[in-house]
Amino acid sequence: MEEGPVITRCPTGLGALLEPLRMGPLELPHRIVMAPMTRNRAGEGNVPRELNVRYYRQRASAALIITEATQVSPRGVGYPKTPGIHTDQQEEGWRQVTRAVHEAGGRIFCQLWHVGRISLRMMQPGGARPVAPSAVRPDVRLPTPDGEEPATTPRALETEEVAEVVGAYAAAAGRAARAGFDGVELHAANGYLVDQFLRDGTNRRRDRYGGNVENRARFLLEVTEPLADAVGPERVGVRLSPLSAFNDMRDSHPARTFG
Repeated sequence: MEEGPVITRCPTGLGALLEPLRMGPLELPHRIVMAPMTRNRAGEGNVPRELNVRYYRQRASAALIITEATQVSPRGVGYPKTPGIHTDQQEEGWRQVTRAVHEAGGRIFCQLWHVGRISLRMMQPGGARPVAPSAVRPDVRLPTPDGEEPATTPRALETEEVAEVVGAYAAAAGRAARAGFDGVELHAANGYLVDQFLRDGTNRRRDRYGGNVENRARFLLEVTEPLADAVGPERVGVRLSPLSAFNDMRDSHPARTFG
């Protein structure tokens, strides 16, 4: 993989927020970036619609927008009305969003997401159990149209299934490029699938994806490679949350794991 972007040194003081910044191929007019925020506003089939177009167009003055978390596959869904980027209709919906942001002078990355164990049977194709690195049920309650319910105990992905999930991320990155995004951010934080592989509180595997730090990080690295191939390494970001306990997460030695 080629080297990632070189970010120019940040000036000091509050005024530095308004200084321009070169981030890889992007020239940002200032340094205020819009973080991803789940909105639960997608239409039928988890397709971005006019409401999403209007929402992101209104925020195009941010130096860079990171979209709300966006599912890479039907098995990656954990919450109602969250958008995906794994069907033609979803891709076209996002194309309308990126066009609106670009016309307003903005820049936008798509945050690619798979919830892993943070889901319910009702959110999964055919009412199946959610998938995760290990069959460890999170002690969380999840929203449904009729109120909150305890998360479902997931099933552990078989070793040969992991490549299929990696492929889903790769396909989603390709769709993001075709939809006009300026880049992608891999959601590897907050207790979702990549984070579940990274931390030993949720990864109890005994194959090449479990055990020591190098094995637990393997899934993250295998996913990142095709993202870089799809959009260019200088247009890929990775979000991590080493100390966050959100979604019932823990690690016995976060400094070693994330270091």
